[in-house]
Parts: sequence; structure tokens; C-alpha cells
Amino acid sequence: MTSGCVKSGEGDLAQRLKAILEGLNQIIAAHGPLEVAVEKVFVNVNPQSTLALGQARGTAICAAVLAGLPVAEYTALQVKQSVVGNGHARKEQVQHMVRRLLALPGEPSPDAADALACAICHAHGAQLGSISTRGLRLRRGRLG
Repeated sequence: MTSGCVKSGEGDLAQRLKAILEGLNQIIAAHGPLEVAVEKVFVNVNPQSTLALGQARGTAICAAVLAGLPVAEYTALQVKQSVVGNGHARKEQVQHMVRRLLALPGEPSPDAADALACAICHAHGAQLGSISTRGLRLRRGRLG
């Protein structure tokens, strides 16, 4: 397992989105994922932040689609409910449960925990039919 961060750097919007697209293309080529899960954008207090997040998210979805990967989307509520059991959990609770569920040696960063929580939500089948469940059994509401 690996985690990291794609830096968009400085420059105008088009150049920053290009950096995100190129970074994700490299990650997809290096790790060969079969599916992609992303968190849906929530409306932030700051409309500029919400717009920027939406543009970066759209770029990430485009990278996945151009690579031929299926994309599943989840709300923050779905992700937190799947990982913590409470859709209104705090970031620290998500970090702690991600560490426990994945048996990580230390606490993941808040951003890494959010990304891993989205992947865990997807693996648990929060969007029915989005993943293959062949060979898996349902145990206490979880695939395993």
C-alpha cells in the first residue's frame, strides 16, 4: 500500500490542473488500479474553495476515465458511516479507524486517511454492484 500527494504547484489554473492530470496519470501507470473511488464535493462556506476542489476532482475523474477505469463516487457521510459507523464522525475518528482497519504502523495524515477511508467504503460495497464480490462473504455487514 502506498499514499502520497499530487502537488499542483504554482501558476494559472490550467497549468495546475495539467499538473494534477499528469501526476495522476503517472500514479495510475505505476500502480495499475482496477477501479477508482472519489468523494463527492460538498458545498463549502467559501465558494472559491468549492469551485477549486470541484475542478481538481473533475481532473482526477478524467484521469481515471481516460485510463479506462470505472469511477465510483461517495458522499462524506457514506464514507464516514462505512468506516466509523457514524456519518458525522470527526477527522480524528476517521484517522483512527483507518489505522485500525488497515493495521497501519502509525496514524495516516488527514488527507491520506480521507483517501483510504473512501477506498475502504468502496471495498465494503457502499455502492452496490460497483465491485466484484465473487468469492467474498458478507460478515456483519462487511465483505470479507
